[in-house]
Amino acid sequence: MRSSTLTLQLSSKPPWKCTQTPHSLQLLLLLLIISLGVLCCGSECSRHDFPQNPNLVFGFATSAYQVEGAANQDGRTPSIWDTFSHAGQAAGGATGDVACDQYHKYKEDVQLMADLGLEAYRFSISWSRLIPYGRGPVNPKGLQYYNNLINELLSHGIQPHVTLCNYDLPQALEEDYGGWIGRNIVKDFATYADVCFREFGDRVKYWSTINEPNVFAQGGYDAGVLPPQRCSPPFGRVNCTRGNSSTEPYIAAHHILLAHASAVRLYRKKFQQTQHGFIGLCIYAIWFTPLSDSKEDIIATRRANDFVIGWMLDPLVFGDYPNSMKQIAGSRIPAFTKAESELVKGSFDFIGIVHYFPLSVKDNSRVLEYEYRDYYMDQAIVNPGGFDMTTVEVVIAPWSLEGVLEYLKRVYGNPPVFIYENGQRLLRNTTVEDTPRVEYMEAYIEGVLNAVRNGSDTRGYFTWSFLDGYELARSGDTAYGLCYIDLDDPDLKRYPKLSAQW
Repeated sequence: MRSSTLTLQLSSKPPWKCTQTPHSLQLLLLLLIISLGVLCCGSECSRHDFPQNPNLVFGFATSAYQVEGAANQDGRTPSIWDTFSHAGQAAGGATGDVACDQYHKYKEDVQLMADLGLEAYRFSISWSRLIPYGRGPVNPKGLQYYNNLINELLSHGIQPHVTLCNYDLPQALEEDYGGWIGRNIVKDFATYADVCFREFGDRVKYWSTINEPNVFAQGGYDAGVLPPQRCSPPFGRVNCTRGNSSTEPYIAAHHILLAHASAVRLYRKKFQQTQHGFIGLCIYAIWFTPLSDSKEDIIATRRANDFVIGWMLDPLVFGDYPNSMKQIAGSRIPAFTKAESELVKGSFDFIGIVHYFPLSVKDNSRVLEYEYRDYYMDQAIVNPGGFDMTTVEVVIAPWSLEGVLEYLKRVYGNPPVFIYENGQRLLRNTTVEDTPRVEYMEAYIEGVLNAVRNGSDTRGYFTWSFLDGYELARSGDTAYGLCYIDLDDPDLKRYPKLSAQW
């Protein structure tokens, strides 16, 4: 089904055959799990079938803490992700201390990417590796590592796409002033970004400031299931010892938007004219559809879009939060001053999106009457349409990605888009015949093609993930990687799976 049809038929059932039995879960539970030449489409399309974007790039994605390892080596200090995992909060008690050891094996990894014909690699910089205490002197060893990685990629013709912060805020800043809930973070993030632009911007042309701020704010400051694990009763899903679930998610997100916009202003003023790069923000995007044709479910779906996509994109495009959010959250959500609104509005060259599956929305507006309302309960109850916390495989529903791209085109003026994460979760095992992952990618790349043919300004598709890395949810027994790693092998040898070859 084309995305234009989806826009007109929001309540119709998806034409794609789901691989799991539907279960009713709240959106909150779903977000906890997340926080978690190419040929495609059988014989029907190929790499050359993207006419509006002949240079659309295909790549693999990772993040620093999930693949680098060397967590306490060469001057790196802990991030909030280290603190979280070492407190035993990650699934299976896993940590990223070693992860895939890309810090030591980056040359081997880049050669493998080249052998697989990779066009681009999206990775993140560990702030606490580059500037160990969040501010102050630059760590020479950290600087050397990222210079080496970037140079190695370019020497093999692979385009680097860099994320400045993927959940891993330096623990020192969390302790100094509360991290993202402290106003000082805006200046400190801009200073950190300045270092990255100055040191790497002559070779890096694509920058994302912060990854998934909508999920990070909810998981880290409302439910407390992500670092820095702040929440309060009765909304926290864990036994949090600090935080305020009613206000802090909004405060953290507000500061993230201001930090992002400050970094963009800096880049445009000091670097963009000479470095000729592009900068954006990467959000988690879910395609919501009403569970029924009722007016209530349709309105609830709009509300869900506002609270997940609009929360980040309305300020970037229109200069303010969605009206529904302001009405529901009231004084709990910070207001932009006129200067802040002007700073945030237009602060992107592209939008990065993370997308894995669709959700169906059922109205639950009765909770809006409560004096104390949970952050995500402010909108709706959802049906994941074939995915819950006990299953492994993600439902194959490429029409959902088409729907997101059509929504961005219709509501936000068709901005340039990079799909920075999209992939299939499977059990971690020794088999490299990961046919379900191939089927997933094949379907979603065809969905991208449909969206491009329908006018979407999509510039890139990146599969999550290059390697079987450290994953926050069910990290011990599941993986998204296109390359298998035997964690019992001291050398952590890489084995390309069927999906990587495909």
